[in-house]
Amino acid sequence: MIKAIIVDDEPLAQDVLETYIDKMPEIELVSKCENAFEANEALKADNIDLMFLDIQMPQLTGVEFLKSLSNPPVVIFTTAYPDYAIEGFELDAVDYLLKPISLERFMKAVNKASEIIKARKAEYENHESNDDKEFFFVKADKKLIKCNYDDILYIEGLKDYVIIRQEASRIITLQTMKSLELKLPSDTFMRIHRSYIVNLDKIEAIVGNMVEIFEKGQAKHVPIGKNYRDELLTIVNNSRL
Repeated sequence: MIKAIIVDDEPLAQDVLETYIDKMPEIELVSKCENAFEANEALKADNIDLMFLDIQMPQLTGVEFLKSLSNPPVVIFTTAYPDYAIEGFELDAVDYLLKPISLERFMKAVNKASEIIKARKAEYENHESNDDKEFFFVKADKKLIKCNYDDILYIEGLKDYVIIRQEASRIITLQTMKSLELKLPSDTFMRIHRSYIVNLDKIEAIVGNMVEIFEKGQAKHVPIGKNYRDELLTIVNNSRL
């Protein structure tokens, strides 16, 4: 069962989403919140898997609220303003529903979110047992593919998909960057940009705002996001590389 909350200051918008959710037996609506502060309390009170989050709300916008969360649930943005779509996807939102929302479009977004939530739960359940392993499996090309940690150079996020770059190949899989962060050992892998996770052992140099990694014998420069730079430099200064 997927536990969900609705965060929207418009009662009519809440009612539409609740009606749609009632049609999907795999989703349990836990709470309807009128603002980010009510939503924050709902997230503390229960293990929420999915949040339908309006962007334009008083006091704190949906975007600002999501940025404030250290471990957010899967998010589907809802709004009447299409101009916010790009920023929503930059925050790893699963989808972006433009009001008025059709049932067909709603179901498409929920099905996408459901796959990610199932993957997250499987990762969480197996996290402790996998601590001593040196590999993990991802679903790609209709099969489960083994990924050895040591073979991974870096991981690139691309909306709903990620590209796992290895020395000899690449794997494209339906996952979020956040879910991979939870899967990978934090002493070896680090997110250095909203779209990139790198294997620290594969970094050859830091050049300005880039890390240099050799891929197929050629230098590849991966950008460092300004929000991640200080932590990376701390690791470098502690002789981690």
